[in-house]
Amino acid sequence: MDLFRGKPYNMGHTAEFIAQLHNISRQEMDEVALRSHNNAERATVEGDFKDEIVPIEIPAKKGGTPSIFDKDEHFRPGLTMDQLAKLPPAFIPKVGRLTAGNSAGINDGASAMIIMSAQKANELGLTPIASIKATGRGACHPSIMGLSTVPAVQDLSIRSNLKIDDFELIEMNEAFAAQYVGVEKELKLNRELTNVNGSGIGLGHPVGSTGCRIMVTLLYAMKKRGKTLGLASLCGGGGVSMACALEML
Repeated sequence: MDLFRGKPYNMGHTAEFIAQLHNISRQEMDEVALRSHNNAERATVEGDFKDEIVPIEIPAKKGGTPSIFDKDEHFRPGLTMDQLAKLPPAFIPKVGRLTAGNSAGINDGASAMIIMSAQKANELGLTPIASIKATGRGACHPSIMGLSTVPAVQDLSIRSNLKIDDFELIEMNEAFAAQYVGVEKELKLNRELTNVNGSGIGLGHPVGSTGCRIMVTLLYAMKKRGKTLGLASLCGGGGVSMACALEML
């Protein structure tokens, strides 16, 4: 961080600061990136996303047969650690640990949810998928904005008396691998229960849509695995964050 004292920095630099703060190695970051891509590939092949992705019909030119767009494109099939290791630093030349491979992609995407009271759902004859059990919010210094999920989850825990170990699945968006590892260390997350179908690095990070996307993915992942309680959170530019606990009904 001393390199940037009094100077402007970008989002990638904030992840580099977290890597320094928590002494996160390039290999640790690449391992997280590989898992994200591999999980996204496996989930796609096994059809885990088919119920949460709305297919889009793309008209063909000159009256041909239209094509159907119904799969995410960002993950790299068959990605390996050797391939990730060959990528150059993206934000700090020569000595940086963040690369294009262990950072989230900037993607196009949209997501939607319908949220209403139980009373209104009953009036409309709708059967809800889940309920919002608790929420939390938090903030940290903008220079380490990726860690803002930590105080948000801690606030949720205080409000609800829920602990990390109570959650059966967790969606913690990966803006950068360093950000994810920093949050994982501070919250003591169980990686095996977190981002089981990939996250920002493997699936992409359509800013403005990701928060809703991870909640939808969490709901369907819990449904498939027969789980009841899940946690979703993501960091926000400037160092603000929210967290949400979802309970399947």
